[in-house]
Amino acid sequence: MKTCLVIPVYNHERAIVPLLARLERFGLPCILVDDGSSPACRQVLIECAARHRSWITLLQRPSNGGKGAAVVDGFQRAIAQGFSHALQIDADGQHDVDDIPKFLELGCQHPEKMILGTPQYQSDAPKSRVHGRKITNFWIAVNTLSTAIGDGMCGFRLYPLTAVGQLLAGSRLAPGMAFDIDIVVRLYWHGLEAVNLATAVRYPLDGVSHFDLWRDNLKISAAHARLFCGMLLRLPRLLARHWR
Repeated sequence: MKTCLVIPVYNHERAIVPLLARLERFGLPCILVDDGSSPACRQVLIECAARHRSWITLLQRPSNGGKGAAVVDGFQRAIAQGFSHALQIDADGQHDVDDIPKFLELGCQHPEKMILGTPQYQSDAPKSRVHGRKITNFWIAVNTLSTAIGDGMCGFRLYPLTAVGQLLAGSRLAPGMAFDIDIVVRLYWHGLEAVNLATAVRYPLDGVSHFDLWRDNLKISAAHARLFCGMLLRLPRLLARHWR
């Protein structure tokens, strides 16, 4: 495998510096995607990229397009640079970077599968987020006719980029917070299997969350509805997949 990190960043100037310090020891090239951040965050990212130019590439989007749009830009740059896999991780410090070797080991064992983080919540997790995740995972099971995907929203994942590139060539994915749901279901429809990896999650290091309870839940509900319609169109193929 030739693996890089892809980190979408939007106004996490306090969390990104310690996160990069923790990531450096793994020796993975990193693509930081500035999703139209504030001038203060933009400057921090420019300084980080200059200080760590040997392993960090900074992409700067002209305006905020949402998490999904930023991750897609990162994936496209990774594909253009010849990487085979991309390890997506959120910028707010909520993920346990000590699990990176586990992701890489599973990726080596299953290079054509997606390795998905399954969050193990701590006491600081908002109850609304935990219960909302259960609803999302129910609809993912419906839309894949499977319980293969342990969690549909964790932003800590290892993707095989050949499959991602094929998907991006023919599909327009949700640009915002529904992206993680959209891509994992569509990759499953394209034949990818999932390997689930339990990983600890904390909320968040810098106290900044860009998840809007009402707006983003409405968008996620709309994504589930679109995926449900897509599942109905693929129903015979999905049923046949389970009867092999």
